[in-house]
Amino acid sequence: MDFGTQIIKGTAPSKSNCYRIIIVKGDKRKGEKDHGGLRKTDALVAYENAFYMQCGKYRNLKIDSFFEFYVDVYYPSNRSDLDNSLKTLLDCLQYTKTITNDNKCIQIHARKFIDAADPRVEFRIVTIDN
Repeated sequence: MDFGTQIIKGTAPSKSNCYRIIIVKGDKRKGEKDHGGLRKTDALVAYENAFYMQCGKYRNLKIDSFFEFYVDVYYPSNRSDLDNSLKTLLDCLQYTKTITNDNKCIQIHARKFIDAADPRVEFRIVTIDN
């Protein structure tokens, strides 16, 4: 089944630049040591929230079958790498409960374009009958 095209306005961030290492303080009374952890950047949290709000037709579909992902990413400049945005987009689809798990994605068709005036993502999902 083809669910049609969805447009998400804004620049898709790169997964590799969206996490910061933080120190998590252990509870000394319980003998816990401090350890490292990862925290999403404010930019990633803002993009996830914007994606959620704009993802009307795909939100809460809960696709649990294998699927193909077709995506055109329009960046404001040529600096961004297409492959680094794909993981973020698949994570956003899980965040919006469009898909249950991105390991069900069996094929990705991705293209990169430049549109400084209107950065966006245009995508569609096609489910594959099992």
